[in-house]
Amino acid sequence: MKKKDRYIVIMAGGRGERFWPVSRESNPKQLISLLSDRSFMQQTVDRVKPLVPLENIIVITNAIQLSKVRKQLPDLPRKNIIGEPCGRDTCAAVALSAAIVRSRSENGVMAVLPADHFIASEAEFRRVLLDSMYFAKSEMALITIGIKAEEPSTGYGYIQVGKRIRRDISRSLKSTFFNVKRFVEKPNLSKAKGYLKSGNYRWNAGMFIWSCAAISEELKRQQPKLYLAVERWSSISSLSKLNSVLSADYPKLNKISVDYAIMENAKSIVCADGKFGWDDLGSWPALSRHIKSDKNGNCSVANVVQVDSSNNIIFDARSDNSAPIALVGINDAIVVQSDDATMIAAKSESQKIKQLVLKLCKDKRFKHLV
Repeated sequence: MKKKDRYIVIMAGGRGERFWPVSRESNPKQLISLLSDRSFMQQTVDRVKPLVPLENIIVITNAIQLSKVRKQLPDLPRKNIIGEPCGRDTCAAVALSAAIVRSRSENGVMAVLPADHFIASEAEFRRVLLDSMYFAKSEMALITIGIKAEEPSTGYGYIQVGKRIRRDISRSLKSTFFNVKRFVEKPNLSKAKGYLKSGNYRWNAGMFIWSCAAISEELKRQQPKLYLAVERWSSISSLSKLNSVLSADYPKLNKISVDYAIMENAKSIVCADGKFGWDDLGSWPALSRHIKSDKNGNCSVANVVQVDSSNNIIFDARSDNSAPIALVGINDAIVVQSDDATMIAAKSESQKIKQLVLKLCKDKRFKHLV
């Protein structure tokens, strides 16, 4: 496979409500810096640069975030950063990226990746990704990268894998590939424990690899209206013309994820084993896994003074964060300070931060904080 035929598509249109008040609609999780001086999106681009030419990295974001994405990625060609006119979930983004890649290379193989994940071993991640691209070049299959479950998490979807694939192509690669039996939605705790015990389930990390031919065939078979849109989009070379057509087409598209629309009923699905230290960092408590705690279990990115306080997550995102955050008798809490908002939440209730954001949206006094 020629390097010029490899493409990376980064989906960067999420809102990241669970990281409020640092993450906002106009400046969401993927555009902020939590663990380094580079945003999650910038780290994602840095991670894949060794695999493909810079002009083969495509970012799908939304119209609201477009200018900030371009500002963070000044080296990417302007035509490679596309702002969706409205949100239509991941299947529309996948179809759009397939149209863009197909317009540039009929032999293209693309990896579709989220913009906001943590990867511990970047070299191992690149190896699995490149092996998956070689597999996708050789076989008409849709490949997903599954993460071996380390705990009975109820926050992830799961992939049930079958037998290990031992065809010639997989034998020549270092990564391990399995046939996929089914995709499973987020389970309850009892089921998650069973999945972990069986050893035949992987976390669904939302990473996909396929050839233009393979994804086009499945779109045509399962989502014929969207496939016709891909046919139109792939014939457009001008960015301004594409934006105009998308403005007309996008509001008419169904809002559906690629998992529901394509993956669950695809003819041939393969799972590559991902063992590279993955975390989707979906909430404030997840962040604490990557921050060293003090002797009382407090994880902080802040100037903190505490008395009788333990197991807290404290994050200071103020532009001038020299003023301390003081805690007295506070335990198992999330404390986040930004320039215009303060949030205090129980760690056990972190999933309800999305409800808080929704409530702010409905209140005229606070809508500017979302």
